[in-house]
Amino acid sequence: MYYYCFIFMKNIGLILIAFLLVECTAQSKSSTTEIATEAVSKTTKATSFYDFSIPSLMDDNSLNMADYKGKKILVVNVASKCGYTPQYEGLQELHTKYGDQVQIIGFPCNQFMGQEPGGKEEIAQFCSKNYGVTFPLTTKISVKGDSQNEIYKWLTSKDLNGKDDYKVSWNFNKFLIDESGKLINHYGSKVTPMSDELIAAITK
Repeated sequence: MYYYCFIFMKNIGLILIAFLLVECTAQSKSSTTEIATEAVSKTTKATSFYDFSIPSLMDDNSLNMADYKGKKILVVNVASKCGYTPQYEGLQELHTKYGDQVQIIGFPCNQFMGQEPGGKEEIAQFCSKNYGVTFPLTTKISVKGDSQNEIYKWLTSKDLNGKDDYKVSWNFNKFLIDESGKLINHYGSKVTPMSDELIAAITK
């Protein structure tokens, strides 16, 4: 009789120990998850548009977004063989007329039906010869997918830009950044550079 009582109490003790171990492990995992989430959150909030830089198209210099503090920035993914390519003319006009208020930066991209196939010399020559482009262009980048450039990750993610999630739908999508590095809005390809909508946002 005493033997069976001993065995029973021993089993109860083992069950209690196992329960406590499971509870402690769950609490530890929960605490670890909370710490990781908090760390990611802090990293996300610390990211600023002015942290970014990117190689320019035709020289060894980088375009540092921090250099444009105090004026708006218009980010445009551009291509040379697109139906929207004539918007280069409007972008140059915008640069000429409102360059004291907004910095236009073109980001060549070949992800939409291969409409920017050329190398940097070809792109630069095309823009200069056909549209007299004088605003800066960057090296060719990806604006979506696994190889998406860090600047476009920021532009398209609410977690990073603090405004909304956006999709770059085609060439000549536009993102407008304000004078303090905050995202104002995203504009589709059909919104032309000299449209009333865009100029109103730039001059506001």
